[in-house]
Amino acid sequence: MITAPAPAAPHWVQVTLSVLGILGGGTGLAAIATVVVQRGKFKADAADTLTEAALTLVQPLQTRITQLEGEAFSARSELGTLREQVNQLQFVVRVLTRTLDRWRAAIRAPDATLRKVRATVAESDRIPEMDR
Repeated sequence: MITAPAPAAPHWVQVTLSVLGILGGGTGLAAIATVVVQRGKFKADAADTLTEAALTLVQPLQTRITQLEGEAFSARSELGTLREQVNQLQFVVRVLTRTLDRWRAAIRAPDATLRKVRATVAESDRIPEMDR
């Protein structure tokens, strides 16, 4: 009688048994354990390296931002001073324009005389409004 050979085990079972046989020794299991433990250390080292790189890039930016904020504060302060000066100059221009208009009116008046023009100019002797 011819008997049929026993059915072979599935392929994955054979592979699993082979791997377990190879790693069955203490050395193989120790190697796997070392890799698993070292994996966490590698992640921590990578995180530390990335953190250092980020701080190295961020510190100059923070310094530059601080400088720019100082410059912006100075510029705003100077702008406020310049606006005040412009307002003062506009006031002086308005006063001088009114004075000039009075003098022109005095000069162009039909009854204008040198004495009347001089009197008008003398009246506007440094208008107190300008010394504000």
